[in-house]
Amino acid sequence: MKSPSMKTVMVAVLAISMPILGSAQTIAPAKVVSGVVAPPVDSAVSVDTLKQLNKTPVTAFMSSAPKVQIQHLRPTDMRGLNVYESPKDEGATYTGFKLDWGAAFTQQFQGLDHSNTASSKMVSGVDANQLVVIGHGFNNAEANLFMNAQVAKGIRVALTSYLSTRHHNETWVKDGYFLIDASPIDVTLLNNLMKYVTLRVGHFEINYGDAHFRRTDGGNAVYNPLVGNYIMDAFTTEIGAEAYFRKNGILAMAGMTAGEVRGQVTKPTQRAPSYLGKLGFDEQLTPSTRVRLMGSLYQTAKSVNNTLYSGDRAGSRYYDVLENSTSTEAANAWSGAIQPGFSSKIRALQLNPFVKINGLELFGIAEQAKGRTAVETTDRKWTQYAGEAVYRFLADERVYVAGRYNTASGRLAGMSNDVGVNRYNLGGGWFITPNVLMKGEWVHQNYNDFPTTDIRSGGKFKGFMVEGVVAF
Repeated sequence: MKSPSMKTVMVAVLAISMPILGSAQTIAPAKVVSGVVAPPVDSAVSVDTLKQLNKTPVTAFMSSAPKVQIQHLRPTDMRGLNVYESPKDEGATYTGFKLDWGAAFTQQFQGLDHSNTASSKMVSGVDANQLVVIGHGFNNAEANLFMNAQVAKGIRVALTSYLSTRHHNETWVKDGYFLIDASPIDVTLLNNLMKYVTLRVGHFEINYGDAHFRRTDGGNAVYNPLVGNYIMDAFTTEIGAEAYFRKNGILAMAGMTAGEVRGQVTKPTQRAPSYLGKLGFDEQLTPSTRVRLMGSLYQTAKSVNNTLYSGDRAGSRYYDVLENSTSTEAANAWSGAIQPGFSSKIRALQLNPFVKINGLELFGIAEQAKGRTAVETTDRKWTQYAGEAVYRFLADERVYVAGRYNTASGRLAGMSNDVGVNRYNLGGGWFITPNVLMKGEWVHQNYNDFPTTDIRSGGKFKGFMVEGVVAF
């Protein structure tokens, strides 16, 4: 592969960053205290309070935050880093109904090359295993729109829409739900209970695993220290409810959903509810050390179209890798990812450790999933492991370097042997302001043990990605 020149990389960086620098704002960071996010700087929380919570000075880069309008909200900018579930801390003073809008935008420059050793497979005179020729260039710009409404004290409504993504170029609603962190009626028993309980009801991104809190979601790419998501990307939205209990760093969650991304009433004998749970702890052990360990379960007995590993409606960041020229954009929107195909039955477990010591962050995934399609008679199994290290430095940790190793292996439908994929990413980023991020990565991915008749046989892709992000 011909290595990219420094000129090529610099042109990509400048082309992405220049249009977004003018929209920068300075925003306060999120800080975790006893496993929840301390309130950002606004009219209700003084700078002195924030200093006391974090034992560190508040710099000019971080102190001039816009007023926070909505309670129990994970910010979509730098303040949302390493925030997992929506914070139990109010984060803003309730003064009545409020409506708040936000957005997130991304643009990438891709410099990837790919190859394979698959044998020819002629279909209507065309070799279906011949890779499409790809070069260096810009990917489709993506954008998300966020709407949050404070309808009562501790109760908000959230709505997220994809304005433009790889899989859906048109506007597409992702989710909408109620988040309830306070009793709607003033009863002492309920008020005391809601100090520890949170309810989420509606159509939402299900809380299976911790990896989905660190991934890129369409235009919202601030939380991901690198550019690509994980090989087996456990992310979907479903209709149902989740109940949380949090006290002294302990978190427990139980939920039930309809098990599919869309609401359906037909074919009732082919559908069953999905059940999910989460248990673990998240503690700030010292002012400089935070430890979190979570285990998650997701299970459904039968479904017409379960999408736990294929529910990403935004698509992969790696465009057209290991794809044929005859493939449609809708078919190859998830290039570079593995979808196990557990569309009917699935049982998945994910364990996630997270440690932050000063500027060093360590995050991991150990995952196993079993399931099958409706026409299969026996279950197949997939396992995934990932390790991620991020080191943030300079004032306010505004610059970072990051690395990730990710591997997944298992059996796909119709194959007689297990196959595997492994990937490593090396990169870093710079928060120009707390809501403007420039980042890049070098990625190298290999496909192992695929049949010679499969386009991914002997496949690999590698190269660089540069991404600019604005989120507010």
